[in-house]
Amino acid sequence: MVYDRADWHYADGFPDDLPPENGATHIGMYLSWALRRGFAGKLHVEHSAGAVTAVREGRMSGRTFLIEQCDEKFWEEDLDDAGNQFTGSYYESRYLGDYSECFGRATASIYEVADTPANQRIVDAILDRRLAEWKQAKANGKTPVGWARASKPWWRFW
Repeated sequence: MVYDRADWHYADGFPDDLPPENGATHIGMYLSWALRRGFAGKLHVEHSAGAVTAVREGRMSGRTFLIEQCDEKFWEEDLDDAGNQFTGSYYESRYLGDYSECFGRATASIYEVADTPANQRIVDAILDRRLAEWKQAKANGKTPVGWARASKPWWRFW
């Protein structure tokens, strides 16, 4: 299953004055966080180990990793089982809302968020908090409120 794709974002409604790779920033920041938290999927462990290390060491952004190693697509195969469990619960239902809330007041659109280490640290803090909430709820046999996987992805309207 695909979680997100950059081309879904730089189609309709994408700001004309921005480069297409800005449609990958929010996805790349999530993927960077996941790789640095040890959620890399077998595919990347076996075939992209150098790039994963570069992300972990801060020499490559998640957006660059997404573009160069993932063909601009964020799939289940990019993560291990634990990463997919959290992502399946959180990404579709909450991530863009959290991301927008964090950066939306400072920019005209989420696509204007700069792909910088400082912004990555902001996203990391949000995701670390959400992961802790998810783990706590899971330990109590619950799903965090509002985190149920949608019956269909947010981008699919048909």
